[in-house]
Amino acid sequence: MPPVVLALRRLPNPRLTGIGAGLFASAVMLLVGCLDWLLFDASPLVYGLLFLPVSAATALWVRGPDLVTAPISVPIAFAVGVVPIAGGEGGIGGHTMAVITALAVHAGWLYGGTLVAGVITTVRKVRLMGRRQRAAAQAQAQAEARARATTAQRRP
Repeated sequence: MPPVVLALRRLPNPRLTGIGAGLFASAVMLLVGCLDWLLFDASPLVYGLLFLPVSAATALWVRGPDLVTAPISVPIAFAVGVVPIAGGEGGIGGHTMAVITALAVHAGWLYGGTLVAGVITTVRKVRLMGRRQRAAAQAQAQAEARARATTAQRRP
């Protein structure tokens, strides 16, 4: 096997619920936003670049039945994490306007991360549906084989 595949197999493979995936993404993006504010003087480029792997990890680690939640929770996590880097002056109103402005100005990163999560969850869902169809077809074939064997045993 290629070394990349072996490295990917060694990564953790948690299965988060929908709420867990949203909390994971929000907590990580808030941490990223705070670290970006402290270390990089609130650089939107650093924040956006780090948002993409968080989006991918969220989409990869959410459980199969909760796949639809990943593309929904990722933009919420972006908004949560943008609060520390948005800036703003003049009380709660000024900070709110700064967050809204940051969301509008950095919508490209937001759409990119949401697209990453959407593509990953779509591929995972298609693969999951294929596995279920193969399992159902295999179960049907086994049932038919058992029925034929039972019928063959009853004949004299």
